[in-house]
Amino acid sequence: MSYFYKDERELPLIIMRGIVAFPDLKIHFDVGRKQSVSAVEYALKNGSEVFLVAQKDISEDQPGEDGIYKTGVTAQINQIIKGRGKYQIHISVTGICRAKLIEITKNNPFYVAKIAEICEETVSEENEKYAKALVRHAKDAFASYLNVSTPLSPSIGTRIIAEKDPGKLADFVAGNIIIEYEERQTILDIYDSLDRLSALIEMVYNEADLLSIEEDIAAKIQANVDRNQREYYLQEQLKVLSDELNGYDSVNEIEEYKKRINSLKADEEIKEKLLKECSRLAKLSSNSPESSVSRDYIEQCLSLPWGIYSKEQTNIVKSEKILENDHYGLKKVKERILDYIAVASIAPDIKSQIICLVGPPGVGKTSIARSLAKATGRKYVRISLGGVRDEAEIRGHRRTYIGSMPGRIIDSLKKAGTANPLILLDEIDKLSSDYRGDPSSALLEVLDPEQNFSFTDHYIDMPFDLSKVLFITTANDKAQIPHPLLDRMEVIELGSYTAEEKFHIARKHLIPKQIKLHGIKSSQMRITDKAIKTIIENYTREAGVRALEQQIAVICRKCASSIVKNGEDKITVKPEILDKYLGHAKFKSDLLSKENEIGVVNGLAWTAVGGEMLEVEVAVVDGTGKIELTGSLGDVMRESARTAITFLRSVTKEYDIENDFYKTKDIHIHFPEGAVPKDGPSAGITVSTALFSALTNTKVKKDVAMTGEISLRGRILPIGGLKEKSMAAFKSGIKTVIIPNANIPDLEDVDENIKSNINFIPVKFAYEAWDYAIEDFRVKNKKSTFESEIRLNTDRLGVTS
Repeated sequence: MSYFYKDERELPLIIMRGIVAFPDLKIHFDVGRKQSVSAVEYALKNGSEVFLVAQKDISEDQPGEDGIYKTGVTAQINQIIKGRGKYQIHISVTGICRAKLIEITKNNPFYVAKIAEICEETVSEENEKYAKALVRHAKDAFASYLNVSTPLSPSIGTRIIAEKDPGKLADFVAGNIIIEYEERQTILDIYDSLDRLSALIEMVYNEADLLSIEEDIAAKIQANVDRNQREYYLQEQLKVLSDELNGYDSVNEIEEYKKRINSLKADEEIKEKLLKECSRLAKLSSNSPESSVSRDYIEQCLSLPWGIYSKEQTNIVKSEKILENDHYGLKKVKERILDYIAVASIAPDIKSQIICLVGPPGVGKTSIARSLAKATGRKYVRISLGGVRDEAEIRGHRRTYIGSMPGRIIDSLKKAGTANPLILLDEIDKLSSDYRGDPSSALLEVLDPEQNFSFTDHYIDMPFDLSKVLFITTANDKAQIPHPLLDRMEVIELGSYTAEEKFHIARKHLIPKQIKLHGIKSSQMRITDKAIKTIIENYTREAGVRALEQQIAVICRKCASSIVKNGEDKITVKPEILDKYLGHAKFKSDLLSKENEIGVVNGLAWTAVGGEMLEVEVAVVDGTGKIELTGSLGDVMRESARTAITFLRSVTKEYDIENDFYKTKDIHIHFPEGAVPKDGPSAGITVSTALFSALTNTKVKKDVAMTGEISLRGRILPIGGLKEKSMAAFKSGIKTVIIPNANIPDLEDVDENIKSNINFIPVKFAYEAWDYAIEDFRVKNKKSTFESEIRLNTDRLGVTS
């Protein structure tokens, strides 16, 4: 069915809010806008005809041409009733014809619209049957709508039954059913009468379905209200009866317990035991102390996640992304975690290996466990074991004691709400024991995959399956973990962060975190890369990054204060102004001597906060053979120094050293920073080199450092902490580091940047180290066959100085 446009003309425009007018329909509405009132007054003086159009957004007070629809209706004003206000009138209009808005030609004192009226042609013979069928279908749709809608006026139904024109039927129905004004506008925008009626039929059916659903919801709500009222009435009656029966509440409570027990996903033996406990509770008086104990026990058992498991995440790519976003470095730990996830995706029923993360404070042991829980989709629970000395903390108290409760393992499962969480046993090396028991022994069953499938807490007194729990433990000192406990865990050691790693962690994680915590915008504050490195080198000395984060927090607080007090828009923190925020530098880098010296050798030491340079000074003076060892040395280091002296006595002939120096000379071996305790055997090679230098009056190269234990026969034995020691050498500007030959595999853990800047020399014997460290060693100390032996040993190593 087609349509055509009449000639264009202009009419006063009235914009309606939330109302859509249709041809041949009478509507009433209030007019309150000044321009609309002026348009009505003008129309009454000039034929009473206006153009009505709806606005798109009903919240807009003064919509422009873009804020109104393009299709409206020409209408005749039938009646107006003036309100109390100057610009408040109520009007009655009748729609005449659809019209398309061409443009608004005037907007003051009222809108004038140029429009083109739309006229529809009669239905063609070929579409006449289709039109009749469509009209009949529309009336059926309206009848179904009437079955679920609020009753309408009988005259509306009569008009619909009598109407045969599809276009007029669509307009009349759309104007009288309860639908949103946007849906009415959709019908008004369709110019073809058959298409319009088709769209209306679909809309009426949808509305009927919605009304039917609303009716069902209302019926359910009413039923619930009726039931609640009934229950309330019965409960009030029971309150009265319970005073007489003295115990109805207890009976009701027991029945509730039994329902909850029967719904548990636990073994039948467990259900049976809990039901027996319920029967026992039913026989006890409500005033009896035993009833309170029994009730608490049942509540504790019912709160456990029997057979409840969270879905484990086995997407290794997603997990790797989470770990990389949360942590910088920690390559070994990440690889082990990803291995676990990969195995879990292939063999979900495999027993989990307990992982123990060992490392100094602040290197990310606890946070990596939290990231693992996030990566695997498990619930995360942390149990701090520091200072725990009572076995009942792990296994719980027996119910015979007053105030008894489950142990921490069962309590953590209750908190997690699942039977397969990740439980972090923090500071496992800080466990202690006394007359109350040994908690480390209680943990043996918990951490043994062959036993923990039936872990029995003393309080619960029923086996609970811990085999699906992923246990992660942390420790600072592996030596403090009891051996039977250590044997059940896979140890992954986390070394100290290098300065480069600390720099990246600070820039990517710590600084953004602290800026956000202190309410500062990223555009308001910036810490330069040089400032970050200065903070790391001069204001912190630690293995992890806790102190570094604290210093960054201090800077953020100072910057926040400046922003609030002085109104600064942007603050850039540079090394030159760090004194203003953090005070003077707390640490100084270990700097190299400016020249080669006699009896002074650069050693390397490992500490809990990373590696450090450790100078050794030896002075040989005339005397009676006394040996002085100073510098707060431990027993092992003193023994190492004496071993070096004895070795030097054994090679006096080969190196032209006075063979009675131990009788005629006093030897003083000193380690600077005497207030700092020092111990360990790794300074043996350093002491022997300093002694050799002092006894032969030869200088030691200032850019060489060394580490290694020495034996009585001059062999250099392996040491630990090579990664941290090499970092200390790098920071101090050392060019050559002498290490034990047995430590060559440990070079894999050393940072690539350090290996590219330092020449590592592996040695097996002390005289090989002297060959590289002593200035002009080969020239001044050529001695018979011993020199040849030195050269042969050096050549076999395949290294050069």
